Amino acid sequence: MLLDFIVVALYAACMLLLGWFGMRRAKTNEDFLVAGRNLGAPLYMGTMAATVLGGASTVGTVRLGYVHGISGFWLCAALGLGIVALNLFLAGPLLKLKVYTVTQVLERRYNPMARQASAVIMLAYALMIGVTSTLAIGTVLQVLFELPFTLAVLLGGGVVVLYSSIGGMWSLTLTDIVQFVIKTVGLMFVLLPICLARVGGWDALVQKLPATAFSFTSIGWGTIVTYFLIYFFGILIGQDIWQRVFTARTEKVARYAGTTAGLYCIAYGLACALIGMAAHVLLPELPNANNAFAAIVKAALPDGIRGLVIAAALAAMMSTASAGLLAAATVFSEDLLPRLRAGKASSLGLNRLCTLVTGLVVLGLALAVNDVISALTLAYNLLVAGMLIPLIGAIFWKRATTAGAIASMALGSLTALGFMLSDGLEANTPIYYSLVVGLVSFVGVSVWEGRAAVRCAEVKG
Repeated sequence: MLLDFIVVALYAACMLLLGWFGMRRAKTNEDFLVAGRNLGAPLYMGTMAATVLGGASTVGTVRLGYVHGISGFWLCAALGLGIVALNLFLAGPLLKLKVYTVTQVLERRYNPMARQASAVIMLAYALMIGVTSTLAIGTVLQVLFELPFTLAVLLGGGVVVLYSSIGGMWSLTLTDIVQFVIKTVGLMFVLLPICLARVGGWDALVQKLPATAFSFTSIGWGTIVTYFLIYFFGILIGQDIWQRVFTARTEKVARYAGTTAGLYCIAYGLACALIGMAAHVLLPELPNANNAFAAIVKAALPDGIRGLVIAAALAAMMSTASAGLLAAATVFSEDLLPRLRAGKASSLGLNRLCTLVTGLVVLGLALAVNDVISALTLAYNLLVAGMLIPLIGAIFWKRATTAGAIASMALGSLTALGFMLSDGLEANTPIYYSLVVGLVSFVGVSVWEGRAAVRCAEVKG
């Protein structure tokens, strides 16, 4: 596999070189965090799609296709539709705010305490997004090159940490565009056609798999609804995605290029599910379905071509890993650190340092987690459980209060954690019950506080 290794090494070197170019363009704090708010349609579309489609979307959807058939595409479909909704309906108002984080929006509606509370949840979410894709990078390198898992994570994740730390959003933008092209060619135009050819074509795939594999609902309506509750709404409120929205030059760029990126995500999900289905035919006795992607790449592709597809997979994973890493570092430096530094604003050097330290934390956590879908589910469960209700309330309900928002964040997150511990990470109960608890606490505390204020005013009057 020397040729494959050379291809992957050249890809990693290219990412580091683009990171260096990004460093040269990141001359201000705004350049580092949001690429100077100056991306046009091609760059915006590519970086938005690359951010969403990462390790879990690639390795995870292939696994879902292996186990459930074509209905495994719903994970990417929920993400893609979330991107469409975000760019059509929310991007315009967000661009006018000129902020860096989701939590700064909450502060404008509530108060600084709500910003601090929500920043803790958002930091946990963004860290797990980075961990998920870093874990996927390590899994692919481990299986294909037979490396020790720790070394695979440190090598692949180390490249991401390095280029993210030196150039910030400009490095991410430049690398994302190359990653978008590589993974589109490698997965959709190389791996998928070759897998179908190895199976014997579409007709042979239909004959060799049960009819349920071609049903778009065989994964179960409960799972489909859960994917939309977690991933669709998670996209609408995630820091890693909002930070990409903040890079758009104009509202028009966000609307049209962002919608195109969302539709691309759906097509990508279908392609990955089909790859998983072909893998089920060619490798029906895999001991671990999580390795379906790496196993089919290793079994179905010749040398050299295999290296291109490995690079394509790494491109998908690195784009999301870097997005989660920068999002976590931005929340820490812009929302949490100023409170420790008596309100002092962050600087370019400080943001670089925060990104590096956050990257080291992500690498450490990736060595302790062993399932990409579970890690992604944990991240989105925490985000949606803690943040969805307060954010919607901030936009649509004038009687919402800070105490109600904080109560919803705390109780919703704790409920999700409790049910994940008792019922498992892949259960539907954590998101269902956490949203109910979050809504009841948000409305109940806000109404109670509003009535208490009225009574206090009457007594004073």
